[in-house]
Amino acid sequence: MLSAHDVTVERGGRAVLSSFSIDIAPGEVVVLIGPNGAGKSTAFKALSGELREVAARVSLDGTPLASLSAAALARRRAVIPQATATAFAFTALEVARLGAEAGGARARDQNELAARALGTVGLAGFEARDVTEMSGGEAQRVHLARALAQLAAIAKRGTATAYLLMDEPTSSLDLQHQIAAMRLARTAADEGAGVLCILHDINLAAMAADRIVALVGGRIIADGRPSLVVTDDLIQRLYGTPISVRGIPAGDMPFILPQAAGAPSPEL
Repeated sequence: MLSAHDVTVERGGRAVLSSFSIDIAPGEVVVLIGPNGAGKSTAFKALSGELREVAARVSLDGTPLASLSAAALARRRAVIPQATATAFAFTALEVARLGAEAGGARARDQNELAARALGTVGLAGFEARDVTEMSGGEAQRVHLARALAQLAAIAKRGTATAYLLMDEPTSSLDLQHQIAAMRLARTAADEGAGVLCILHDINLAAMAADRIVALVGGRIIADGRPSLVVTDDLIQRLYGTPISVRGIPAGDMPFILPQAAGAPSPEL
């Protein structure tokens, strides 16, 4: 279990995260939603171990992140941050191989895991391509492959549950690859990993999530199944936009249409 307990983070005298508590269990996909400035990325950084000031309040299977080294964390969780620019001329295979190495794969297995992950994200044949010369969407898929190679390496070692943390992983992707990315997150969970994802697309969140957690002003205001969380009232409260939530004919998955939005709240 990846857990945060009563985490508060202040910046410039303002609480950007207040009494934030969450549990992410193996086998589930948890999606964080909320307006810009809600505290989603701060929560993400806390859960990934990047914010060392609160690492004592975040734990992995009961062990505080503050007591885990960067190498130990890399052997338990893969992270796709919001910004994934590559500063050096690494090939796609080299980037994906970094994930396999971080996850603890043996040197002889790293190329195989990296190539398999690139194939999974639709980039077979791109192994020798310079990532800095790829489109934004292609580069983002390379970093998804890096994370998948890391998860595969962790699973191959078979000593611990893996976690996948993704901050807006679909921001540069076309529709086909947005859906594919979230299906890969679902597959990772089905194979036993715990998954945390930040999304702005409510429909993708409803499609992929077991639980949706809604943040406003650094506080959780809703946490539950998509059908219970994605409601007219919640969307109004989150985004200040009156909009009617509908449901697909079969099942209880909610969806929203931007075309159905009313006038925004005056304060926006």
